Amino acid sequence: MLEFQHVSKQFGAFTAVEELNLSIPENEIFGLLGGNGAGKTTTFRMLLRLIDQTKGTISWKGERISYDSSHLIGYLPEERGLYPKMKVKEQLIYLGKLRGMKKSEVEKEITSWLESV
Repeated sequence: MLEFQHVSKQFGAFTAVEELNLSIPENEIFGLLGGNGAGKTTTFRMLLRLIDQTKGTISWKGERISYDSSHLIGYLPEERGLYPKMKVKEQLIYLGKLRGMKKSEVEKEITSWLESV
């Protein structure tokens, strides 16, 4: 089960997410709906450990989610996260390096991944 317990995120005096309590059972598909500024993107960024919550805990199967385990979470943003002025290979190297891979490791994997998709 994915659980948010009393999760809040503040940016200075601005509160983006306040006291979020949410439980999502394993093997369920879940989406967040809401208007602009409702805290959806901030919630997903906290879940993926791209930013830290100000307060509360986020856990999966009773264990706190860390950056090392966040790659196990699927996330489909509304907007694509690619850079239109970068070549695909450059973007893949960049994204791989963000996950701690060396450029040479990414380059070895690129062909097989592109063939599979």
